[in-house]
Amino acid sequence: MRVYSYVMTLAKDPSLAEEIAQETFYRAFTADKQSFQGMSEELTWLCAIAKNLFFDEMRRQKRYAEPAQEEAAGESIELAVIDKEMTFQIHCILHQLEEPYREVFELRVFGELSFRQIGTIFQKTESWARVTYHRARLKIQERMGKKNE
Repeated sequence: MRVYSYVMTLAKDPSLAEEIAQETFYRAFTADKQSFQGMSEELTWLCAIAKNLFFDEMRRQKRYAEPAQEEAAGESIELAVIDKEMTFQIHCILHQLEEPYREVFELRVFGELSFRQIGTIFQKTESWARVTYHRARLKIQERMGKKNE
C-alpha cells in the first residue's frame, strides 16, 4: 500500500499507479538476490524501483505522444509563459520570505523531502514541519494575491 501511495504522488493517476506498483513488486520478486543488498530499507528499495518504472513510463509516453499535440502547441506556449511568470513571482516572494518558512518550503517543494526529514533537519517534530510548511504556503498565497491586485 505504501508503494502504491508513493507512486500515486508521482503519477496522480490511480490506474497508472496501480500498474506501476504491480510491476514494482513483480520486479522485486523476480530480481536477483544480489540486487537488494540490504544497505537500505526494503521500502526504500521498492520505491526506487517504482520511481524508475514511473520515469520509464513517462519517457515512453512522451516518445509516442499524439501528433494532435502539435496543434495545441500555440496554446501550450501561452501556458508556458504564464507558468514561467508565476514561477518567477513565487521565487521573488520566497526570496523575501522569513526563515524558517522559506527553507521548509524549499526543502519540501524543491528538495522533495518528507515532513519527517524536514523535522529532523531542524531538530523539531514532523508536526512542526507540517505546520510551518502550511503557514509558508499561506504566506506565499497571500503575497501573490497582493501582487495581483
